[in-house]
Amino acid sequence: MMSSTARLGAFILAALITFAVMAFWIGNKQFMFSRTYHINAPFDTVVGLDEGAPVRAGGVRVGTVKHIRLPRQPGDKITVEIELENSTREVIKKDSVASIETEGLLGNKYLAVSFGSAEAEQVAEGDMIESRPPVDYADIAKKASDMLDSAREAVDSSKIAISNVNEATDDLMSITGKIDGGRGTIGALINDRSMYQHLNSTIAQAQAGVTSFQEDMEALKHNFLLRGFFKKRGYYDSSELNNNAVAKLPKGAPLKQFVLDGKELFDKPDTAKLRKEKMLNEVGAYLESNPSGMVVIAAQTSKQGATEDNLKLAQARAMVVRQYLAKKFKLNDSRIKTMGMGEGDEAAGPGGRVAVMVYPGAQDNRAVQVKNK
Repeated sequence: MMSSTARLGAFILAALITFAVMAFWIGNKQFMFSRTYHINAPFDTVVGLDEGAPVRAGGVRVGTVKHIRLPRQPGDKITVEIELENSTREVIKKDSVASIETEGLLGNKYLAVSFGSAEAEQVAEGDMIESRPPVDYADIAKKASDMLDSAREAVDSSKIAISNVNEATDDLMSITGKIDGGRGTIGALINDRSMYQHLNSTIAQAQAGVTSFQEDMEALKHNFLLRGFFKKRGYYDSSELNNNAVAKLPKGAPLKQFVLDGKELFDKPDTAKLRKEKMLNEVGAYLESNPSGMVVIAAQTSKQGATEDNLKLAQARAMVVRQYLAKKFKLNDSRIKTMGMGEGDEAAGPGGRVAVMVYPGAQDNRAVQVKNK
């Protein structure tokens, strides 16, 4: 039977052996019995990395986070001192990069050091290597939450839009049902054949009436009793006054200008009927033999009579002169425009005047076209 002294000695020996094994194991984990060297890495934040955390290279534990030192002044970075096994000098170089990683999604933090390139220099004691900002999962979670909120808002908006479409569809179905039932004007037209035929007949009669009216007006122009009226004023259709009219003259000076006395050219001061057409022959011969750009016929009247009537008379005179030139001479009448300028100044004389302005072809002769009223 073992004495109490022997038992005590055996317990102490076992305790010493256990302590030695644990010390060796812990020391091996902390590289207390290996040759090591130290390098540093700067970070803006270490996001939960603690001193004593493992350092891994290629997934293998090769060192320990020795110290984490705060900056001495605002604007500086946090310095992480890394203790590494001496055997890592062959793979960890000056272009290696340190980063703070997490074991799993919510595991402990550790420091990862990437392998350097083959041509880079080896790190020396106390060297500073570059670092990569750590991933902050709190920021990721916040952004994901914001994205979910945006998605919910989009879904709510889609629901509202779908609801509006459904309401519009219901309204359309209601209208369609009323039409199918013959209610309302459209429903009656679609469902009542006699009403449809009656409407067609009315439209046809209206069209026939318009055609008949136009024919009657054309006949009136040549009627024996009314022919004198149209002949006296010099033209038939007032709707044609602005067919080729411009609102303003082209830019630049004209190449050639003919000024004709309205008192001699027209039969009376209040008419557009030509009296001496031969006065226009010189103009027509020039235009026929001299291709040019735009030609503008600008007419002015005297101040006798109402302003509105004088404007209409000036437009009619310009149109009549254009019609004569286009009919009498071989001209490209698309380039001949008119401008009724209304009452003229004292220089226009008691009978008004007509100016035919010829612009060069190379000049910018764009003018504003007058819309027919």
